[in-house]
Amino acid sequence: MIKALELYLVTDGNGQEAVEFYREVFHAEVISSLTWGEQVPDCPADRAHLLMNAQLKIGEQRLMISDENPDFDYKHGYNMTGAIIVDRVEDAQEIYEKLSQGARKIHLELQETFWSPAYANLEDRFGMMWQISTEVG
Repeated sequence: MIKALELYLVTDGNGQEAVEFYREVFHAEVISSLTWGEQVPDCPADRAHLLMNAQLKIGEQRLMISDENPDFDYKHGYNMTGAIIVDRVEDAQEIYEKLSQGARKIHLELQETFWSPAYANLEDRFGMMWQISTEVG
């Protein structure tokens, strides 16, 4: 079952500044904020400060923000994605199978990550960016 459809913003190395800006603009509560240095063992110094993921609570909604992965080029138009949050791996699999049909690009196939038992990132056939994330519990 889909738990939420949320907005995910990707910034060009200034994610922490964006978190503070949107916190103030939307009177949001920062729920969590993690940098690459806090999460990646032996993280190179030049990316340790980059924001891996921050979550802000705005009313009953969640806004997620991260800096672009340094292994990818930052591109305007790719900096906002729909985040589909599900509570079962089976739902993530079903949605992934449907969205990936004719997809322009699969950035990350559906797989287990340290933050989700089933996560994927893709550009669908219409050029829309989607992240699918399973949150169990």
